Amino acid sequence: MDRPEIILAPGPTPIPPEVLLAQGSPLVYHRGPGFGGLMREVTTRLRELYRTERADVLLMTSSGTGGLESAIQNVLSPGDEVFVPLAGFFAERWKQLAESHGLVVRSIPYEWGKRIVPGDVAAALAERPVKAVLLTQSETSTGVIQPIRELAQAAREAGALVLVDAVSSLGAVPFEFDAWGIDVAVGGSQKALSASPGIAFVAISERAWEAHRTATLPRYYFDWSTYKRFAELPHPENPWTPAISVMQGLHAALDLYFQDGIAAALLRHQTLSRAVKEGVRALGLDLFGEGLEHNWTVTAIRAPEGLDADTISDRIRSDFGVVLAPGQGPLKGKVFRIGHFGYFSELDIIRGLAALEMTLERLGHPVKRGAAVAAAEGVFQGTP
Repeated sequence: MDRPEIILAPGPTPIPPEVLLAQGSPLVYHRGPGFGGLMREVTTRLRELYRTERADVLLMTSSGTGGLESAIQNVLSPGDEVFVPLAGFFAERWKQLAESHGLVVRSIPYEWGKRIVPGDVAAALAERPVKAVLLTQSETSTGVIQPIRELAQAAREAGALVLVDAVSSLGAVPFEFDAWGIDVAVGGSQKALSASPGIAFVAISERAWEAHRTATLPRYYFDWSTYKRFAELPHPENPWTPAISVMQGLHAALDLYFQDGIAAALLRHQTLSRAVKEGVRALGLDLFGEGLEHNWTVTAIRAPEGLDADTISDRIRSDFGVVLAPGQGPLKGKVFRIGHFGYFSELDIIRGLAALEMTLERLGHPVKRGAAVAAAEGVFQGTP
C-alpha cells in the first residue's frame, strides 16, 4: 500500500493541514486592504519571532538564498572586504554570493562539523578590519548550530556589520536580533515555521539602513528602499506580485506557532532533537559534529563501517517512505541527516527511528530491535 512519505530532512518541512487549507483558500487582491492586513499581521509576528522592537522586517517572494543576496546587494559596494568563517555548505554559499558580487572575501576554513571559535574571528578582524561578517547559525550540512551571539559580539567590536543566515534556525533555536546586535538576519517560510517555500523575510537594523544609503552594488528586484516604501503605505503592499497563497499559508503557520508561544516551540525542538540523538546512540551509531546539545534542527549521523550513507538514505525511502538527507560536499556518502524542526510530532520521530532500525538490519548491520524507539520514548516520557 502506498502511503505519503514522511520528510525527515532539513526542509522543506511537512506542512500542517491548517496551512494547506489557508494556501488553498481564495486569493486576496495584493493591492487592497485584505492583503495589507495580512502582510501587517505576518510582519508583526515575525518581528516578535526575531525578538526585535527596532528592526524593520521585509517580505520577499524568494527562497532564503534570495534574501541572502539582498543582504549583500543592499549594504555593500564593489571591492568591500567581508569575512566568512567557513564550516559547512551554507557558509560556502555566503562566500560564493559575496565573490559573485565583486567583494573581497577573507575567511578562516574549519573542518566541517566544527563550531567556529569567536576568539579566532576576533583575532582575524583585529589584524584587518572588514565591512561585514557573514555568519550561518544553523549549518544544516553538518547539523551544527554556531554560537551567533559570541560571533556577533566579535564582529561588532571590530566595527563590522553582522549579517546572519537564520533560514533554518529561526523559530527552532534561540535567536535575539536586538540583544545580540544583529544587523541583518534572513529567514525562510519553509523551515521551522512549516509553511511552503517561497517567502524570505529579512530583518534590518538601523546600522544596516545607514550602510544601505551609501551602498552601490546594483539592485532592483531586491532593493530594500522599494520594499520599505510599499510596506509603509496605509495598506501595506509588496512592490512586485507576491506569492499570495504562500503568504496566506505563512499567516496560518505563524498562528499555529504562537498558539503555545516561542518558549514552548523551542522546548519542543530541543526535545525532538534529544530523542533522535538518544535513539541513534542506542543503535551504536556515531553522531557527527560538535556542540550536540545545541543542535536542535538537524542530526548528522556517521554511516557505520562498511555501509555508504547514501545507500541508507535511498533504502529507508524506498522501503518505508522516510525521507532523510544525504551528506553534502566532503560528507557525501559518509553521513546522513535527520531533520527534526518544524511540523513534527513524537510519533513522527518514533516512526523514523523504527524505519532506520529495520533499514540497517536489512542492509546487514546488526541492531538490537526496538533499541532506538525505546531510547526515544525514554526522552519523551521523561524516563531513562
